This record gives sequence, structure tokens and C-alpha cells, in this order.
Amino acid sequence: MMPKRYKIGLVFLALGSLLIPGPVSSGSILDTKHNLSVSGPGPVKSTTESEICVFCHAPHNTRRDIPYLWNKSDTTASYTPYQSTTLHAAVGQPTGASKLCLSCHDGTVALGALLTRPAEIPFAGGVRFLPAGRTNLGTDLSDDHPVSLVYDSALASSNLELNDPLALPPQVRLDQNKELQCTACHDSHDNSNGKFLVMPNQYSGLCTTCHNKDGWALTSHSTSSKIWNGAGANPWPNSTYPTVAENGCGNCHVSHSAGGHQRLMNYAIDEDNCLVCHTGNVATQNIGNELAKPYGHFVQNYMGQHNPVENFVLGGVPKHVECADCHNSHQSNATPSPGAPMVSGAITGVTGIDASGQAVKYAQNQQEICYKCHGDNNVSTGLSITRQIAQLNTRLEFDPANPAFHPVAGIGVNQYVPSLLPPYTTTSRIGCTDCHNNDNASGPKGPHGSTNAYLLAKNYTTADNATESPLAYEVCYTCHSRASLLANQSFKAHNSHIVAYRAPCSACHDAHGVSNTQGNPVNNAALINFDLNIVLPDGQGRRYFEKTGPGSGKCYLNCHGATHDPLNVPLKSTY
Repeated sequence: MMPKRYKIGLVFLALGSLLIPGPVSSGSILDTKHNLSVSGPGPVKSTTESEICVFCHAPHNTRRDIPYLWNKSDTTASYTPYQSTTLHAAVGQPTGASKLCLSCHDGTVALGALLTRPAEIPFAGGVRFLPAGRTNLGTDLSDDHPVSLVYDSALASSNLELNDPLALPPQVRLDQNKELQCTACHDSHDNSNGKFLVMPNQYSGLCTTCHNKDGWALTSHSTSSKIWNGAGANPWPNSTYPTVAENGCGNCHVSHSAGGHQRLMNYAIDEDNCLVCHTGNVATQNIGNELAKPYGHFVQNYMGQHNPVENFVLGGVPKHVECADCHNSHQSNATPSPGAPMVSGAITGVTGIDASGQAVKYAQNQQEICYKCHGDNNVSTGLSITRQIAQLNTRLEFDPANPAFHPVAGIGVNQYVPSLLPPYTTTSRIGCTDCHNNDNASGPKGPHGSTNAYLLAKNYTTADNATESPLAYEVCYTCHSRASLLANQSFKAHNSHIVAYRAPCSACHDAHGVSNTQGNPVNNAALINFDLNIVLPDGQGRRYFEKTGPGSGKCYLNCHGATHDPLNVPLKSTY
């Protein structure tokens, strides 16, 4: 037969459940860590107190300033609230039920200091305060999900990735002031869902009651059945769910004691949140290996520089590169690109800069993502080749109004290019990753890293006096027939230039293009933009190409000791 004191405790427990804001649960506090009495199942428990509810509630002599029969004094601590550049709500000091939760969980008030007990209740092992760990939040709440904020329809309207609170399920409740408190997610009396959650968070079921991220339903992070292979760090140390999809938001985020405070990231170092899975231990491909190559986008060289609201149009964005600059983890998926240069699923949902230099919420083409750092807000400080026309802005180099450009932002200028290999035609377009990509064709796609200079998928020799070979200009020969070029089908002196005189392709051609703000169709057709270290002025100081008509042109310069004064150049191919 149950002792009388437990019957009284259970009656009071039911009363407490009705008084604390949040859903009334059918679970029992008896077998949870919130049972701090001598009968509690956890390591933190009293050595003398047999009542269960008394650690939070009492029927008499409790506080009159709050309506919960609360049996503890408030902490006098001042809290550091959560802040973020992407936060739309105003978050101040904790209020309401959250402040009550913190009377234990901030670690500043003794667990056994109760209003209805004349002396502090002793705990096993001499414990007085909540031990250090994830449940001891401290007074710095900047690494915890924000609480005590007004969550209303106005807030949802200002942040379109929040659901309107009017549509919240019954388990998730706001307080009487429409404030989101700890009790929106946690029911302190019922641990049947784990972590005292009001509903299971498997497949991010709890997170998505409030958060409605664009594209989340189709992203790999919400659908993948991949599991951890046991190698390296456990990507889900605080979860019992075995798959990527089941962990959902938890793959990258944690609600309390986050390593990266802003946006509650698991780890403080941005790329660690990605590489814990993308090293072949969960995801199939190992991106970490690519980042160790001599050329690449070295995300490991930067920390705390990326900001999701950074404005590349206004400028002032510090030099950096992080995974999130090119990937949107809430939208990325395995869908292939419908055709160059359009984005694939891996880089869908990423901000960009369009051809006119204006910001776009979601880039539709690869180059729009690249333009963020290789356009008007250029992170490069110098050219690798000293050009006659110097231009660091790739957006301007690819402008379809240019005298010449590789067909990334538009179809090429000339419709006669006999060197093109199938399936390429004069109406084809290419993407940045057709040239800038992993040197290992069987490895992960994308410009993460390469053994080739300029982060190229294949070799491109730019040094003078280079011996021509299939390898020397391998990246060019991917699209252009080596046999055709050496047979002079495009230009009658190709063979003599690159074979006999050993001039590299880059001596004359600028691969991206020549901006119409600097060049013109007479002097800069066929991507002509001389390397000043190879192509010198003639005796009269002239150094230029001149297109004289369809399929013809002249050069005025000195190259490899040969004066072109001029040499007639039949021109059959422009880009």
C-alpha cells in the first residue's frame, strides 16, 4: 500500500501540473531526474527529503508574486541573452516560467534552498548546485535558444521562415503574454519524449512546429537515411537517433550550450559542423581530404567571418570562405543541374549576385554564387598573369556584351569554332565548375580543392617555353580538339605558336573574357589579352592585335624575339 506522504505528493503533483504553463501530461515525474527526493532515479538527489514536489512547489507559505505555488527564491543574477544577426525578435532578461526553470538550471541557487524548509536540504555527495554540464545553463544564455520573447503573428510576418503561432500544435504553448518560454518545448513533469520535451523531435518534429525553413522538406538533411559508420567523432553525441533524417536540425544545431552561439551551431568553428559528417563517415564523399590539397577554398583558414546577412553589393564584407557561402544546408540535395551553368541541388538556395551586380536571394546559375567573392566585392588582390588589360572582376569578364568571353553568362560571340568537341556546340554554355573543380574525377564534385593551380580540374600550363603535350593544356583540350588546334583549323599559326615557339595558350588568350569597359571587338576578339611577361612591344612601342574583318587580323608586337610588324593573322574563331 502506498504511504500517505506519497499519496499527498501525487495529489500535489497533479495540482502543480495544472498550475505550470504548458500542456498537461499523463507522464509521471517519479521516474525522472526532476524527482530530487531520496527516491529519485538520478545521481542528483536528496539524502533526507522524501517529498517530490516540494523542490518546486508547496501548498502554503510560498511566493505570492507568481501563481504557481512556487517554493524557491529567484536568482539575483543578470543574464546574457541570445543574440544573432539573423534574430528578428527582441530578447531581454528571462521572465515567467523560464525564470523559474533557471532557479535551478542557472547554477546560482542551491537545489535544496526552499522557502518552506528552515534549512537547506542536503544532497548526495555534498552537491548543492546543479553540476556542470549541458543542463547547467549558467547566466550566459547566448548559447541557448532564446526565451521570453514575444512570438506573435507580427514576428512571423517579419521572419517568413517562422510559422504563425496561431498554427502551433496543442503541445507547444506560449504563455499568457504570448511569450515563448522554456515550457513551449519542455514539460518538467513528463520525460516520456526524452529531455522533458513536449513532443518527440525525431525528424525535427518539434523544431519545425515553429521553424519553417525554405526547402527543408526536400533537403538531404531531412531525407537522408545515412548512418554514422563509427569512425571519427560521433556526429550525434546527444542523440539516440541513428540517421541523418531523424536527427534533422540536430545534425548542425543544438538548443542549449551550443558551441557556436549565433544560430546555435554544434561547433564554434563553422566548417566543423559540416565536416563531422562530410569526411566519409556519414556522407559518402570526404570533403576534408579536398581541403588539404594545395589549391582550394580553404574554409579552415577563417573563423567567425561569415554572416548570413552579409551584403556583397554594399561591400565591406571581410575576406573569407566558409561552407555556407556556397551551400545552403537547409536546401541542398542530390538533384543534378538541369544543365550548365544552372545550379545543382548541392548549391541550391544560396545567395548570389546576378549579371547586373544586384543581389539575388537564391542564385539560379553557378557564376552568381562565384560573383559574391570574385565580382565587384573581389577577394583577390592581384592577377596571377600580368595582363595588358587587368581585370579582377569576373562578373565583368563574363558579360555577354564583351568582345570575347567563355560562354558562361551567355552564348559565345562567334558561331564558327571548329575545334569544339562533342557534345559542345557554338550554342552551348558552360559553368564555372567545368574548369574549376576537383582534379580527381571520381572524388566529390565542386571547387573544394585541387592539385592543379587556379583550382582547375585539369592542368593548365601558363609558363613560357612550355613543351606542348596533352597534359600541358589538358583543361583546354577538354572542350577543344587538340588535333584540330594543332592542324591550324581555327588559326593558321596555332601549331607554330604552341609547338615550335612553345608559347602557352595564356600568352595570348585570357580564359574568362575581356570586359567591354576596357576592351573592344577590334583589339580583343578571340579572348586576346596578352601576357605582358611574354608578349613585348615592337620597335615602335606597339603591342596589340587588330581584327581587320571576318576571319582576318594583324598583330603588332614582339614575341620570342620575332617582330610582328604586322603578320597577317587569318582569324577563324572567336569566343
